Amino acid sequence: MNSPRSRNSLVLFMLMLTIVAVIFYSRSEATQPEILPLNEVAAKIQSGVIDRIIVDENELELIYSDGTNAFSRKEPTKTTVEQLKDLGVTQSALARENLELEIKEPSDLGTIISLITYILPALLVVGLIWFMMRQAQGTNNQALSFGKSRARMFTGDQPTVTFEDVAGIEEAKEDLEEIVEFLQEPEKFISLGARIPKGVLLIGAPGTGKTLLAKAVSGEAGVPFFSISGSEFVEMFVGVGASRVRDLFDQAKRHAPCIVFVDEIDAVGRQRGAGLGGSHDEREQTLNQMLVEMDGFDTDANVIIMAATNRPDILDPALLRPGRFDRRVILDQPDMRGREAILKVHSRGKPLEESVDLSVIGKATPGFVGADLENLVNEAAILAARRDKKTIGQDEFEESIERVIAGPERKSRLISQEEKLIVAYHEAGHAVVSHVIPESDPVHKVSIIARGMMGGFTLALPEDDRTLISRNKLLADMTFALGGRAAEELVFNDVTSGASSDLERVTKLARSMVTRLGMSDALGPMVYGQKEELVFLGREISEQRDYSESVAEKIDTEVRGLVRDAYARAKKILTEYRTSLDTIAQYLVEEETIDRETFEKIFGKPVKEKNSGTPLLSGS
Repeated sequence: MNSPRSRNSLVLFMLMLTIVAVIFYSRSEATQPEILPLNEVAAKIQSGVIDRIIVDENELELIYSDGTNAFSRKEPTKTTVEQLKDLGVTQSALARENLELEIKEPSDLGTIISLITYILPALLVVGLIWFMMRQAQGTNNQALSFGKSRARMFTGDQPTVTFEDVAGIEEAKEDLEEIVEFLQEPEKFISLGARIPKGVLLIGAPGTGKTLLAKAVSGEAGVPFFSISGSEFVEMFVGVGASRVRDLFDQAKRHAPCIVFVDEIDAVGRQRGAGLGGSHDEREQTLNQMLVEMDGFDTDANVIIMAATNRPDILDPALLRPGRFDRRVILDQPDMRGREAILKVHSRGKPLEESVDLSVIGKATPGFVGADLENLVNEAAILAARRDKKTIGQDEFEESIERVIAGPERKSRLISQEEKLIVAYHEAGHAVVSHVIPESDPVHKVSIIARGMMGGFTLALPEDDRTLISRNKLLADMTFALGGRAAEELVFNDVTSGASSDLERVTKLARSMVTRLGMSDALGPMVYGQKEELVFLGREISEQRDYSESVAEKIDTEVRGLVRDAYARAKKILTEYRTSLDTIAQYLVEEETIDRETFEKIFGKPVKEKNSGTPLLSGS
């Protein structure tokens, strides 16, 4: 709905437009009196039919004997009498008693009215143009502010995010606390001859909290904070981005000390001259202007530049050299304690049941980043509200983990009993293999209820976080992924398309072990092939083969051998534990879902304590 101010402006605009139209219409449509030629006027004076002549500057009003009137014009260089004599009017005709010649003195009021009549339309047109320009500026018209910065300024008086709202990245917070301290007490550093970094580059995977951390720095420092996206600099026309960079830094210098935050800086800071299409003049000029503003001749202002990216590998080297982005803050995936701290931050103010143990949730979510955990807590709250509960319980958190990883349940999906039995044996095969292999992760949950795009799933969660993955662990993961296909062949003497995603993952993992990780005895610890990526999309488009055809054949042989060995190992395990496989599959057909405690009770083996890195999810 429009505001009263907008409605008043519209009414004023329409009123001015109406006045201009009326004036022009009245001037064009008004009946003009008949203008007689001056020689005809002379003839009528000579014949005696005109009794009175009124001279108003160059205008002549003629009054006839019968009282009617007419109009004429004279030349401005001569008097009326002189022009009439030149046209043949005799002195006796001009001097007769009934002819009255009246010269009208010009009045100031008439002059003013005449000026207003001619000037008012022009003034109204100028006022109309000015009004439209003001309205356009008031609505942030891009055509009138094309080269201006799009940065949004926050004063910092009422911070919405502080360091208390950021968890799981303590080392990154410590690095940025120095920036805050410098902005609050610069003399402490200047007295020791220290120079605070001009640029801080936040590097991390999507969802690790780069933008949130920048907001927290603004809230802690209490100084003006300019926020803009890197894509807002780049336009179709060359020079616009550079103009916006200049305008942004001019604003920042006027409000110094302050912070300028450029989100997704890789949109404008990509390496110059890179990409399939060659150079990009507009983007490169924008980058050049940013480089000059950050470390040019006039850089004494107390302005700190913060930027965020998840692609530091494609940034221009000039942007990363000392003097520009001096400090790089790495935001890694949080560990178990970090995930628990993040869950506490996002659970703040939410009604949790006393039985909720966030440390268990943090332990069950390896690989989750801050955005994933925020989504997890939100999903748990939604589930509690859907179940008409006043508090959020442990069951809602457990369910939300599965929703985030695999998607929502599709209980309405109807399948035949035969297909249900195949899915049950497929998932039971995954679970049995994972439980038997020492290097594999413990089974957390098995279900034949469809979730997302999967007809069923087996969720194996690691006990601890781990950054290094051994060769035995990778082989165990391959065997776990092939357990479903092996169970289908063992029980039904046939295979289905349910293992398509498992086969794809296993093939990629085996090829990576051979060509990237050097885990092949036949080929040795070497990397084969150089990947070429599409710079603008960040995806592989080809692989440069720096090896011969004979080596390529060996690579294929090794990959095939790894997959076959893992498949044979899975079939051997399932053959040995066939009784447990049948029992678990039958339980799944009847109950559809089995949790960790029930699974271990049915299998009859104690829980193994093992280390791993990421959760495994295998589904048909």
